[in-house]
Amino acid sequence: MTEVAERITGLVGALRAHGMRIGTGESVDAARAARELGFADRELLREGLAATLLHGPGQRAVFDPVFDLYFPRAVGGPADAGSDRDELRDRLAEALAAGDQVMMARLAAEAVDGMGGYGSSPGSDGFSAYQTLDRLRPQTLLARVRSDLRGGNGDGSGGGFADRLLDDEIRGRIEQFRRMVGAEARRRVAERRGRDEIARRGVVPTADRVDFLFAGRDQLAELRRAVQPLARKLATRLAARRRRAARGTVDLRRTLRSSLSTGGVPMRPVLRRRRPVRPELVLLCDVSGSVSGFSDFTMLLVQALHDQFSKIRVFAFVNRLDEVTGLLDHGRADPDGLGARIRAEATLTGWHGSSDYGVALGEFAERYGAAVGPRTTVFVLGDARTNMSDPNLAAVREVARRARRVYWLNPEPQDRWGTGDSAAPAYAELVEMHECRTARQLSALIARLLPV
Repeated sequence: MTEVAERITGLVGALRAHGMRIGTGESVDAARAARELGFADRELLREGLAATLLHGPGQRAVFDPVFDLYFPRAVGGPADAGSDRDELRDRLAEALAAGDQVMMARLAAEAVDGMGGYGSSPGSDGFSAYQTLDRLRPQTLLARVRSDLRGGNGDGSGGGFADRLLDDEIRGRIEQFRRMVGAEARRRVAERRGRDEIARRGVVPTADRVDFLFAGRDQLAELRRAVQPLARKLATRLAARRRRAARGTVDLRRTLRSSLSTGGVPMRPVLRRRRPVRPELVLLCDVSGSVSGFSDFTMLLVQALHDQFSKIRVFAFVNRLDEVTGLLDHGRADPDGLGARIRAEATLTGWHGSSDYGVALGEFAERYGAAVGPRTTVFVLGDARTNMSDPNLAAVREVARRARRVYWLNPEPQDRWGTGDSAAPAYAELVEMHECRTARQLSALIARLLPV
């Protein structure tokens, strides 16, 4: 039982390292579930621990590979891993056609053991799922498995719709095999390097913890789908802040006057009530290069919070600046197409395609300065990399002078500010700049910085 407790403790620690909130009570429930369910049925144990530890289906993408590390199918490599590539592909095609998950798991172990190792030393701890799949190429078995299934069913023709359904089913099985290979490669490395290290570094984090600058297309699409639920949470927090702020501060003079009836003891403080006025918001968004994913997500999030403000205006730029508020309103029904629509319909570049903060900020101060007033909070979104051009600090000073507050959200790590062509330190002397690398950081900053 000591080993089981250590594995569950390690599993919980690894999940916490990926940002999951798991308390002591949930950990105890997981240990009780493991005791009741036993270890004979590994998938039943997986579901039991997931039910006690997770708070939503979005966490399964992290939980499953971490579980595979702490509760692996086996230890070491397969006993008879001498199959060559062609023989293994033949057996894999048969397993895919039959939907035999047990055989698929065994073949994944054989494939990693025979094709996934790398490193020059005999005791190398390197195993690569990518290398295994690149050599085995299971995706090329689609036509062969389809033919086997049709022959087995006695159907030689099939219709177009039926073909598509069959192909989707086969692709699903191939993708399942690819995940098995990934889990097996992580397990083999974890046996030699240690489970804790691989669980923290070798498992893809949830989308809200992925660095904006390195997020892939699928991760950005997942973030865009999470905009509306996240906006509802933030709206609740902003409403609570607004209620607290509306209570006002103590009016000392009126409090003392009202205390005369109690002999000078201020029993009932009198508050200075705030007038409920919804603030205005302006976004200036760099949509060039890798920064564009960060800007697109932030624009969608702020647009989803539009009911919290009296007015929202959004401007996008590369080296020219243009207002895109109307495009953003239209884009709420199609968040995935927002970036492409902005780049197609707005004037964002001049005679070159590189970002130029100085020209863009100067254009905003000159053409749209009236958009900023004493009730306006301005957010600048971008990495502050000027391509060695003039940062135009005077334009930033002018915007800061007119606005209620100006915040700069920078998706680059703070230790890179000021390196190369980054003008971040110069801008940070004029406005409040924050590192904002992930959706989790962004939601925390938005909840804290947005005006009420």
